Amino acid sequence: MKRYLTIGVALAALCAASTFAQARPPTVTNSPGYDARLKESRSQLGSSPAATAPVVKPKRSKTKRTN
Repeated sequence: MKRYLTIGVALAALCAASTFAQARPPTVTNSPGYDARLKESRSQLGSSPAATAPVVKPKRSKTKRTN
């Protein structure tokens, strides 16, 4: 009987300890400083002039040589 009681207490302690394991790594939590910098950089992107399209060079065509 003492064995079952020990196993029961250990199981209860394990279940109780697992409820406290709600910690998240710092990469998951929101950072006010990072959010502010991100907001600022996005606002600067919106006010910048429109980007020009890249210039596309025409492809060279192979010409046949006649002898």
